[in-house]
Amino acid sequence: MSAPKVAVVTGAGSGIGRALALACASEGMVVVAADIDAEALVATQALVEATGAACLAQRCDVSNAADVERLAEASWSQCGGVDWLFNNAGVAVLGAAWDATDDDWQWVLGVNLMGVVHGVRSFVPRMRARGMAAHIVNTSSAAGLATIGGSSVYCASKHAVVAFSECLAKDLAQVGAPIGVSVLCPSLVATRIDQSQRNRPAALPAAGPTAAAYGERVRAGMAASDISAEDVARAAVDAIHARRFYIIPHAHTGASVRDRSQKIMGDFHHIHQESLQ
Repeated sequence: MSAPKVAVVTGAGSGIGRALALACASEGMVVVAADIDAEALVATQALVEATGAACLAQRCDVSNAADVERLAEASWSQCGGVDWLFNNAGVAVLGAAWDATDDDWQWVLGVNLMGVVHGVRSFVPRMRARGMAAHIVNTSSAAGLATIGGSSVYCASKHAVVAFSECLAKDLAQVGAPIGVSVLCPSLVATRIDQSQRNRPAALPAAGPTAAAYGERVRAGMAASDISAEDVARAAVDAIHARRFYIIPHAHTGASVRDRSQKIMGDFHHIHQESLQ
């Protein structure tokens, strides 16, 4: 009998990360759950183990390359390798673009973008050396495909994750690696992303003066969502099995992407029509 497959999930302490961990458990996988919040991580581990699945829990700050490297080392030494990697941890800073501080940018990019980069750098070489079929899911957002006011730092980080994932898929294909890539782009879901400040480093000053108003808008949107974290996790697992790159759980995201694309192409045609006159 072959050994069960192994899934690593960062940001597994709550929200989509916890749902991904449980979805992988339902696939009969061993789950390696990682989060910066040790207390939340213990709760996720208990939920995973309650399903009968094995779970290794490890505290990890994905913005710290050494932490992610230790997570990879533990995954290989204790589980023998990784089949599915979910670079999922994320935080948000809201407010007007001009209110965002250097600390805001460093924190959000450190988690949302560099967390993915660190995951790829620590896990992909090991996956390639293992030589077995595997899959990577990087969590972006609908905010990585379109934009909205009050979310400049968050949108910039998530657009970067989409571009990074597209390049990663091409790089792996070019070397013939049996490793699939998907980018997960959910819209608002009832998670704790609006409470990101709970994990903001204590040394950083509080968010800017316009953040509260934008936060209320996000909470209202999450409350109105008819898509749950569990729905998003199931969409991600289905995409892995189908080898789909873009995972877009919310139907309304399509309209936002279409509007943005039409604006780009409209301006493109306008510029080039003028150049012909």
